[in-house]
Amino acid sequence: QVQLVESGGGLVQAGASLRLSCAASGRTFTTFTVGWFRQAPGKERVFVATISRDSGTTYYENSVKGRFTISRDNAKNTVYLQMNSLKAEDTAVYYCAADSQYPYSIRYASNLGSYEYWGQGTQVTVSS
Repeated sequence: QVQLVESGGGLVQAGASLRLSCAASGRTFTTFTVGWFRQAPGKERVFVATISRDSGTTYYENSVKGRFTISRDNAKNTVYLQMNSLKAEDTAVYYCAADSQYPYSIRYASNLGSYEYWGQGTQVTVSS
């Protein structure tokens, strides 16, 4: 069992930056693939970014490439999502998710259904 807690969300203007954190507890974090997903009002939850257990592989949804960076500090049991040049369309609740069931692949790691553990989410609102 692992518990995930997101933080760092807030209300910012377009063009600003935020750094989200996902803190894990309960199990050795190095065994988990981690993903960030987001859900805008009235829409489905969708993939944003993922990072492999050893940080060797990252993958991003096209609309955030070049603006968002996912990273992890396994010593701190924390994964980060650095979000730069924020746009109004980035407004959503952001969730981190973790899974240790499968070998890493982009297809698996970008699939919402692959993840066993989820945080409660943190709201990001970008005003235009």
